[in-house]
Amino acid sequence: MFNGLHDPSLPGLLTALRSADPSERDEALTRLHRAVHVHPDTIAGLPFLFTMATDPATPDRAAIVALLVDIGREIDDAAAALRERAATFAALAADPDVRVRRAAIPALGLFRDDAQQAAVLLRERLPAEPGAAERILIVEALATLALRLPAAADDILLWFGRLAGDPAADLSTRLAAVIHRARCTPGRISDDLVPAVISLLWTITSLTPPGAPSPGDATLAGLDDGVPPEIAAAFADLERLQRVHAPTTGLLRTLHDLLGGRIIERTAVLAEQLRSPDTGWRLDAIRMSGDLMTRWRGDHADLIRLLARQVADDDPEVAAAAAAVLGSCHPIASPAREALAARVVALGPREWAAPQPRLRRAHQEAVVALARLGDERAAPSLFTALTADVDAWRAVEAARFLPGASDLLAPLVADRLSRADHSRDRDEMGIHAMLTTLSMLGEPGTVPAIAAALTAAVRHGRAGTITAVLTALASFGPLAESALADIRPLIDSTDAEVRHAALAALSTVSRDLDEILPRLLALLDPPTSPSEAPVFSGPRSSGPAAAAEGPPGDADMAAVRAAVDVLKVIGPPAAAAVPRLRELVGGGREWVRVPCAAALWEIGGEPEAPVVIEALLSAWQRNGCVADPVVACLRRMGPSARPALPHLIAELAQSRRGDGGITDIEADERLQRACRNVIAHLGQ
Repeated sequence: MFNGLHDPSLPGLLTALRSADPSERDEALTRLHRAVHVHPDTIAGLPFLFTMATDPATPDRAAIVALLVDIGREIDDAAAALRERAATFAALAADPDVRVRRAAIPALGLFRDDAQQAAVLLRERLPAEPGAAERILIVEALATLALRLPAAADDILLWFGRLAGDPAADLSTRLAAVIHRARCTPGRISDDLVPAVISLLWTITSLTPPGAPSPGDATLAGLDDGVPPEIAAAFADLERLQRVHAPTTGLLRTLHDLLGGRIIERTAVLAEQLRSPDTGWRLDAIRMSGDLMTRWRGDHADLIRLLARQVADDDPEVAAAAAAVLGSCHPIASPAREALAARVVALGPREWAAPQPRLRRAHQEAVVALARLGDERAAPSLFTALTADVDAWRAVEAARFLPGASDLLAPLVADRLSRADHSRDRDEMGIHAMLTTLSMLGEPGTVPAIAAALTAAVRHGRAGTITAVLTALASFGPLAESALADIRPLIDSTDAEVRHAALAALSTVSRDLDEILPRLLALLDPPTSPSEAPVFSGPRSSGPAAAAEGPPGDADMAAVRAAVDVLKVIGPPAAAAVPRLRELVGGGREWVRVPCAAALWEIGGEPEAPVVIEALLSAWQRNGCVADPVVACLRRMGPSARPALPHLIAELAQSRRGDGGITDIEADERLQRACRNVIAHLGQ
């Protein structure tokens, strides 16, 4: 793989743009795009870039023009300099090379100061462009011009209206006019926008002949044999996500951004996109469907059913893409269960190892999505994967969602774990995945294999794996008692994370409070110096003197978190921790205050409710990322959580996932369920 330039300075990067080596040019362009925000000499390099952009002998001229436009978008001072070169961009927008024109057209909306002249130039350019992608870019540039220079807006909007209804114009250009007219007035999107778009889409799809088969699987050039298969697959998925199959895709993304949380309207548009006979249109629509469901709350059942139909598509790339989206949205994907099962069962488990990569991926994505729904009809394919050792890493990750098939799958995963090579860095990710799966399946017979992995990880000094094994053993509780002799020595490890994980495992496996509690309580006391180990000195007094000591510093936060997570499980027998927990919930960072408040409730109960509620709600208000553990604690508090009702109701009123700090659909759906559960139990 190409390892970069010898001279990473701006002159070195600019010189590399003329290199005969395509990989060196690509590397230089990538670095220049990344440096736009931070490189102090970026503006000084503009004349050199313009010289290359206008020289027909320059390799990758279109990429140079695109870089200039990117610089102008990001740096105000550069934009001023680029406006002085507006005539150059006008010439580039008429260049014989379509790639150069495509890169230059946006500049006509971004860097022309004479709005009327720029609008005329763009409108005159439209009929000269034979390609749909370039015509759409011209309409987009006009909208950019209208937004940047309001003096031109009225005329441009009127022109958009005429173009949208012009039967002589091609359909994609009319669609661009409809959408970008709405883009120019985002605060007052008309009710006829979506019907107009759907009408044009219907006409386009009706006139579109069936598309060619979709492109093949992503290639992984530059990844050597030492890359774990999980990483290679992630790069392939990223490459697929970056593909654009249809010239209207960027345009329709703009529409979806404008519509935001209007789920019904966006679903109607996506339905029309998904009925296209063109495979590229459908692949892009499938990805947009995933974007909608993962970013916005709402009733997505209709969209799930639309994607379920794509799972049965004859094109394996379309079927795989739909199944992958359904798998990523599994908390809401139940309406697709039978469609996924039909594909999985019809082809049988042997399809997991099909020799054709496209067929194999389509089957595997459907199996994984079905498994994530907890459907045991996925188990035969996973069994085949694990026994035949074909893409077994993917089967390991999917198996964790099938506890009902643990007697079938857990022994196979445990066998793989027992054969894992703990000396190799590349195997560490797979080992962690196997430990997580065995923990979630909870099959007691796999404890010896997990304990053996602990011995191997200690022998090879794999602190991360040791921590993962200890966490897995802790999930088995007393059923992992046979591993106590291996766990105990690790509570004195020099690695802090290993110590904390060992204490947590010991507390759940042995439940010997006399052995565990003093060490846990000691973790709540920050050391007075970096080199001083924390020693528990008995219950701390509360009051001004204690409060003055304040919360622990950054170096001790992880220790406190580790302690309170275990103390929360111990409950009332850990009463000696109550005074210190009261101090910790009174200030500091939310990710420490919230677990401390939860532990205080589990240990102290009702008398601590006022302190706990105040800490939880203030932390939630300051940092939405703690919403999940806050609501989980409120649920356990029962009637004492009544002061949180307004916060719970406000959370459910949010339409966008992430407004409360949650960005993962699984976590967000869990949060919503928990909020509804607490509200219901409070009688609201």
